[in-house]
Amino acid sequence: MKKLLTALAFGLAAATGAQAQAWPSKPVTLLVPFPPGGSTDMIARTLGPKLQETLGGTFVVDNKAGAGGTVGAGLAKRAAPDGYTIFVSSLGPFVIGPHLVKGIQYDPLKDFDYITVAVQAPNVLAVPASSPHKTYADLQAYIKANPGKMTFASAGNGTSDHLTAELFWQTTGTSGVHIPYKGGAPAMSDLLGGQVDATFMNINTGLPNIKAGKLRALAITSTNRSPLLPDAPTMEELGHKGVTVYSWQAFAAPKGLPADIKSKLHAALVAGLNDPQVKPKLLELGFEIVGNTPEQFTAFQAAEFARWKKVIEVGKITAD
Repeated sequence: MKKLLTALAFGLAAATGAQAQAWPSKPVTLLVPFPPGGSTDMIARTLGPKLQETLGGTFVVDNKAGAGGTVGAGLAKRAAPDGYTIFVSSLGPFVIGPHLVKGIQYDPLKDFDYITVAVQAPNVLAVPASSPHKTYADLQAYIKANPGKMTFASAGNGTSDHLTAELFWQTTGTSGVHIPYKGGAPAMSDLLGGQVDATFMNINTGLPNIKAGKLRALAITSTNRSPLLPDAPTMEELGHKGVTVYSWQAFAAPKGLPADIKSKLHAALVAGLNDPQVKPKLLELGFEIVGNTPEQFTAFQAAEFARWKKVIEVGKITAD
């Protein structure tokens, strides 16, 4: 009987190992909680083919938009933790939406295994080319002399550009008027037309119009100056250490992902990000490659969660 039990135990272990080694043996869903065409969707569709090359199998992007990405996050949380549903998202559902959207169906601190932050991109403080503010000093002088008058556009309440403006006001002791739009396109249109004064837009969004001379970049929220906008000083250079901000795209999975699958997926993602066909294109768009470890991502997520919670509470920001 002892020999039989030992044989069964070894057989079960071998079967389990074989099953794990076989991953992926069926299509893997890259669940994106936003519509097609945005930065998060682009990252998923860029890295999906690289994951296929490295790991085999099929990786399919599935867009499940709604409520600022929190609907998709809830779906990802409820999926089986078997490696066949991978959540690809921006910071919104991880660290912003939970403080703004009522009744979300997940706990961002407990319900996911964090794999890696793939890329990050800073925001740019930009004004129309027709603006009288030629430098950050001009803008700072105006906003201090005219509290609550300068208008800042955003793609909507609770978005990265909105919260960066709020953080800027809180850190510098200034104030402005937030003008939320229903998406980045109408915000950009009114900014270009001079209907609003300024914005903290993502570098990926603003770069084409900055390069075309239609917008003027006054500052950037990155740790160091961007090689794409070398003349734009960082907020830290300008004396505002608390306004270093990045938007980011990351990969996570439902809690309970097997350790070997997590390891394989992390290695494949880092390899994909540094692939010579992928990395230069991402850098040209203004993304910075991160590819950190699951442990680093977990600590980063917790810190970002606490940071934006404070900004939202101090600013009395709502999703409405």
